[in-house]
Amino acid sequence: MEQQIYKGKLIQFYPLKIAKKAELTKNTFSLEFDIPENLKENFKFDAGQFVSVKFKSHGKEVINDYSMTSAPYEGKICLGIKVNSPDGATSQLFQNYSEGDELMISEPAGRFTIVSKPSEFRTIVAFAAGIGITPILSHFKNILHNEPRTRLFLFFGNKSSDDLIYRDQLDHLARTCGDRLQIFYFFSQEKTADQFFYGRLDEKKLNLIINQILHLDDTDEESTIWDAVDEVLICGKGEMIKTLANACYHHGIPKKNIHFELFEEYNDDIYPVEKEFPLIENIDVEFTMLGKKYTTQLPDNKDRILQQLLLQKFPVPYSCKSGICGSCECSLEEGEVELLENEYLTEKEEGQGHILACMSIVKSKKIKLNFDLS
Repeated sequence: MEQQIYKGKLIQFYPLKIAKKAELTKNTFSLEFDIPENLKENFKFDAGQFVSVKFKSHGKEVINDYSMTSAPYEGKICLGIKVNSPDGATSQLFQNYSEGDELMISEPAGRFTIVSKPSEFRTIVAFAAGIGITPILSHFKNILHNEPRTRLFLFFGNKSSDDLIYRDQLDHLARTCGDRLQIFYFFSQEKTADQFFYGRLDEKKLNLIINQILHLDDTDEESTIWDAVDEVLICGKGEMIKTLANACYHHGIPKKNIHFELFEEYNDDIYPVEKEFPLIENIDVEFTMLGKKYTTQLPDNKDRILQQLLLQKFPVPYSCKSGICGSCECSLEEGEVELLENEYLTEKEEGQGHILACMSIVKSKKIKLNFDLS
């Protein structure tokens, strides 16, 4: 995952030395970091999480988030990184830092995680596109290591075979755990011998996958593999996530069992919003951010809080605008809002009055927010 917008919350960084650096494809590379003994506790993480990396790009300080490909049991931090443009910050990271150099790395964060269940028989299906394979790789290594009864299916889309990263690692996992892991590669800009594997991962492709791959279940002759799916992991760009998440939901997977990680700013809702709200105009807003207090007035409640504050040029923290990343998490200290979708907050956090500004509609004449949660 790469996000170039600072979250606005206090993040603790530590200097870590680059142990290994490798070019994976023409526009992706990996970094591996040594973890000193005195920082082992700080860098404990769950599969699917990311770290923030602070570095210099064109003379300016940049903070980007990158998902880890390493699994917790490996005891190291490994990142898979995509270079989006020759002049971008990530390109500078690749060009200017080498093995032996130190970078400032944050403690692991993120909630693209699932609960480990070593004693259960589970079926987990994952969909990834391009660099979106990074947290999926972390998950799969961790599950194969810790859950002997879980079977995994990966559907991995790329433009071409030249763009396919981590194939060696994935194929090795498939060879050594072939009874529990099946991997299928799809290419959108390269013809394949079997037409089935040509094209993007979308709703139509999911229908084919369910009917032609996830159909007969050797463990239960009366149901299909898809019927047995316990969790779905999706990682890639916003439109792919939206399409596949809704398709999975319409094919019977509960929303709480569909987990996704976004790799870009995305302004659309993942699931359709079907609620309507009474119109409220001239809403007074007070909020605290990084110790500073702000006041403003929203013209009405036709749009979400975050989007309206951004239109007024307030530097509120955000990344995805879709209720996934949690960057705009804040505390509702006064007033009433409706949280449309929540893929981030726990029940405990909601009970403590936490909301996501990007997914909240105001339902009172005045609200008071606090973005300083740390």
